[in-house]
Amino acid sequence: MNYRVQPTAQVDESAEIGAGSSIWELAQIREGARLGEGCVVGRGAYVGTGVRIGNNVKLQNYALVYEPAELADGVFVGPAVVFTNDHNPRSVDPDGKQKRGGDWEAVGVKVAEGASIGARSVCVAPVHIGRWAMVAAGAVVTRDVPDFALVVGVPARQVGWVGRAGVKLVESGTGVWECPQTGAVYEEKDGVLTERVA
Repeated sequence: MNYRVQPTAQVDESAEIGAGSSIWELAQIREGARLGEGCVVGRGAYVGTGVRIGNNVKLQNYALVYEPAELADGVFVGPAVVFTNDHNPRSVDPDGKQKRGGDWEAVGVKVAEGASIGARSVCVAPVHIGRWAMVAAGAVVTRDVPDFALVVGVPARQVGWVGRAGVKLVESGTGVWECPQTGAVYEEKDGVLTERVA
């Protein structure tokens, strides 16, 4: 075994775990889930059936990633984050009978490369979080988040842009944004931010 699993964690034998990954105490990895290389799954985190997780992803303590979520490489999921998977959650159907797995259709959260989801935020499926976007702690995401967007609040709304370093970008000209930490330059056009190619 080329990954680490603490004795109190539950990892289904059908799950695929990439080399160098660590799964800490009381975490649960369900059937058919796939984690890439170098992932860290914190204490008490949950990864649902068939969830797809890329390389170098961090799930902090008690994060709940319900199927059919998909997380790309380099995603950060903060403590106690919840990814939902049901449009109309009910325990019972209109006749009062308990709903089972086949009685509803799961919808997922998709998180693109490098994005960060802050502590205790909730992503209400189906939503897509763009590349290198940042969701602030405690936010409730109910609609798609553009690449590099910084969103805050309930419901989440965009308040700026962030670069790959996670630092809020500063406007340095019309439609031009710069990272104060790295000096990287980004261009905004029609509400879409892209990296300037050197």
